[in-house]
Amino acid sequence: MSDYRAPIADMRFALNDVVGLSEIARLPGYEEATPDLVDAVLEEAARLAGAVIGPLNKVGDEQGSVLENGVVRTPEGFGDAYRKFIEGGWNSVPFSPEAGGQGLPWTLNTAVTEMWDAANTAWALCPMLTAGAVDALTHHATEEIKERFLPKLVSGEWTGTMNLTEPQAGSDVGALRSKAVPENGHYRITGQKIFITYGDQDYTDNVCHLVLARIEGAPQGVKGISLFLVPKVMVEADGSLGARNDLRVASLEHKLGIHASPTCVMSFGENDGAVGYLIGRENDGMACMFTMMNNARLNVGLLGLGTAERAYQQARDFAMERIQGRDIATGENNVAIIRHPDVRRMLMTMKAQTEAMRMLAYYAAAQMDIARRHPEEGPRRQAQGFLDLLIPVVKSWCTDTGVDVANTGIQVHGGMGFIEETGAAQHLRDARIHPIYEGTNGIQANDLMGRKVLRDGGETAKAFIEEMREAIGPLAEAGNDDLTALRKTLEPSLDALETATDWMVRTGQEDIALAASSAVPYLNLFGNAVTGWLMARAGLAAAGRLAGSDGDVRFLEAKIKTARFFGDQILNRSAGLCATVTAGAAPALTLEEDLF
Repeated sequence: MSDYRAPIADMRFALNDVVGLSEIARLPGYEEATPDLVDAVLEEAARLAGAVIGPLNKVGDEQGSVLENGVVRTPEGFGDAYRKFIEGGWNSVPFSPEAGGQGLPWTLNTAVTEMWDAANTAWALCPMLTAGAVDALTHHATEEIKERFLPKLVSGEWTGTMNLTEPQAGSDVGALRSKAVPENGHYRITGQKIFITYGDQDYTDNVCHLVLARIEGAPQGVKGISLFLVPKVMVEADGSLGARNDLRVASLEHKLGIHASPTCVMSFGENDGAVGYLIGRENDGMACMFTMMNNARLNVGLLGLGTAERAYQQARDFAMERIQGRDIATGENNVAIIRHPDVRRMLMTMKAQTEAMRMLAYYAAAQMDIARRHPEEGPRRQAQGFLDLLIPVVKSWCTDTGVDVANTGIQVHGGMGFIEETGAAQHLRDARIHPIYEGTNGIQANDLMGRKVLRDGGETAKAFIEEMREAIGPLAEAGNDDLTALRKTLEPSLDALETATDWMVRTGQEDIALAASSAVPYLNLFGNAVTGWLMARAGLAAAGRLAGSDGDVRFLEAKIKTARFFGDQILNRSAGLCATVTAGAAPALTLEEDLF
């Protein structure tokens, strides 16, 4: 497995030239995010990711986490790497200074998080879930709970988890059976949860579980679910640790990939019941949990990006070193396989898709910063509307594309990619969980269709499409052949998205099942169009800098060529996706079940 090197130049370009980090840094509370500080943060994070976390990726895959006498043991070096991560203050980057955080933009933190994800996906899952827990408690917990738990979670001295799934209640969370019984200001929690990422570990002395359960007498279904904070070890009023709570890891799952991440079956309340503290109001658990889930969905999209970047780097390095065959253009024998046209096509596809994912994730994070920090209500409301649209797109498009990139990486390696010792296969195995995490990508598509597009009759989606159309004129006026070609694919792609949106709104009102049958291709079309637009912004920014002799000429020219390639090879798929959406999948709905 090749070493991981954070693509800092690409990250800076996406942050500064495409997303506009300088504008984010002018929002109230973000004034500390000066260019010098941003550069220092990226450089230091790259060092930790490349020198400490990245080399453990293959070790973790080979050793895995194990359960020994009720104690979870993570692979060699994982705990030390986590402690260095905490000592460097990396867990606290985006959180409020009032809780011990650094108060830097989520946009910047998204770039930093990409590094952890790319260096070692299985390791990165632990701080990812802690970040979601901090977000949920910040928005919904009482002041007493915040004071007792948030400082340690923000610092990373304690970790957090999300406990939704049960053996009989996967995507249908409303079918859960875990119970909560009131007792003297807290609750006693009983039940079993499965698929709990980092349900326990040997990094820290406490784990704070956010658990969904039903209070006795509450309504059935999702309307009767409440959210509870259930610590592994009880925390006294002064913040010191007390007795062990009534919960344990019953077993660890054996998985296709992410072997180093302990995926736990958690048992709560086998004796007196685990002590839990209500977060938010009774029966309002799903609304509270969605704060954590939306944070996690953005971060799972980043996992898709991170795995793709790692797979791309490995495939690129292998293609430059692997000597095989003849150069079809020059006739030269025994050349590196990067000289072969189809290998170059595969690598360019991986590169373009990865850069598009990066800009999509960073742009969504920027909308979150604007929605939370802009002083004016209008921009806040618009940013929140765009963010709501983009969360399922980031999660789904980036994770599906991450699997595609990792799969192509194996193909670049040829037969060597199918051999575990090269490490190419690990990226695909690790990436495969991402389209399933935090609501399968089919659920994300239904969320985009139902909660985001149909809910307001497509109004926000149409506003976003109009925002994207503003790039068409500058592409035509740039005087660059590559950007002119990109305009010829971007404009019809946006037309296709608008046509599909109109069909989705109309059909959703008439036949919701038929609309749902097209939800996944609609989301893929949305992702295709948005990333095409962002690639256009990248190309325009690069052309502008070239015109002003501002920056590395070869780097900027590569950005324009990559944007053109994306338009030619990926963005022009939009017409086919639109046709798929508007055709519907009626035969799938009408075929009798016994004929499947």
